[in-house]
Amino acid sequence: MLYDAYQAQRDALAPLRLFVETACGLIDQAGPIIRDLPFVRGTAAALTLLSRTGISHERAAFGIDKVTIDGADIPVSEEIVSTHPFCRLVNFRKAAKLDQPKLLMVAPLSGHFATLLRGTVAAALPDHDVYLTDWINARSVPVADGRFGLDETVDLIIDFIRLLGPGTHVMAVCQPSVPVLAAVALLAAAKDPCQPCSMVLMGGPIDPAANPTEVNRFAEAHSLGWFERTVITTVPARYPGASRRVYPGFLQLAGFLSMNLDRHVSAHWRMFQQLVEGDSDSVAVTRAFYDEYSTVMDLPAEFYLETLHRVFQRHDLAQGRFEVHGEPADPGAIEQTALMTVEGERDDICGPGQTIAAQRLCHNLPASKKLHHLQPGVGHYGVFNGRRWQTETYPLVRDFIRAHR
Repeated sequence: MLYDAYQAQRDALAPLRLFVETACGLIDQAGPIIRDLPFVRGTAAALTLLSRTGISHERAAFGIDKVTIDGADIPVSEEIVSTHPFCRLVNFRKAAKLDQPKLLMVAPLSGHFATLLRGTVAAALPDHDVYLTDWINARSVPVADGRFGLDETVDLIIDFIRLLGPGTHVMAVCQPSVPVLAAVALLAAAKDPCQPCSMVLMGGPIDPAANPTEVNRFAEAHSLGWFERTVITTVPARYPGASRRVYPGFLQLAGFLSMNLDRHVSAHWRMFQQLVEGDSDSVAVTRAFYDEYSTVMDLPAEFYLETLHRVFQRHDLAQGRFEVHGEPADPGAIEQTALMTVEGERDDICGPGQTIAAQRLCHNLPASKKLHHLQPGVGHYGVFNGRRWQTETYPLVRDFIRAHR
């Protein structure tokens, strides 16, 4: 019923959004004398903000069509190298044969599409053969394709690592740090020849109890049953995944916004002022961020609830009791795969201390195969995107991977 109510409201507001977009277009086409009148500029700014209040549920294009290496522009194309009902493995293939390490980036499965890592991919592309998990909106996956929980996520990561073969490096951004560490632990325990050369865990909840944030406290303050009753619903009949139980994207976005409501209100007020003033460059930056932020996907209910219970409530990995299909996944088995952990000083989603816990759990790795970096001055998003990622954090990640090829 919850999803149906949301869809009904969205359908009812569609004519209003169309009217607002049409009005914005008419103002844009008006002559400069009319368009620059203070009242018209203010009206146009208000209409623009109103037109942007909607939510998108479709992945945008990555828009990465070339990369510059040694001063030369090399075309880049997206190639799907493996498909799964819940994920595509995408390779950003360069139109040139280069001797570069394979880097598997595991994007967060936490409400946003993998395009959230557009800047992460763009930074790494000149130096690596980049592969990315392109998660599929759960409402587009028929019920007949089965469940997709935390164990199945670990299985899929192992499959992708084996597909890429020996010599692969893996990077997990945020939430998938847990299943990636578990996957590498299982490969190590099996003495698998495809164990990654290195593993980079960035802003991930390896041990949420190490430095709890408001997100962690909220997860522990409510029972699993409360979450199941409150945020889990079924996909409406109009979508391919009809009747699949999901944690819908619109509820996730509401949660994201509520955690820092004042910040988001201030950002939109600034954008209104910039629109009135004609500061198009500043508007473009804010608009690009919120275009990505308000594009959301549904999560499989079993994945969300199992992650919530096993990672954020019971802390199974940090407590040494994480299992995959009943098989222990012990990071202590990792002896070959070098480990780098990255945290943001101001991260209010995954506080400093939560990711570095992986260093303790991988107790059989020699110090020469371990590195930790605390990036000053950044929050959660800045751990993997933005200016400091490009100029400060990424060069360290690149050099770490090079050192362990």
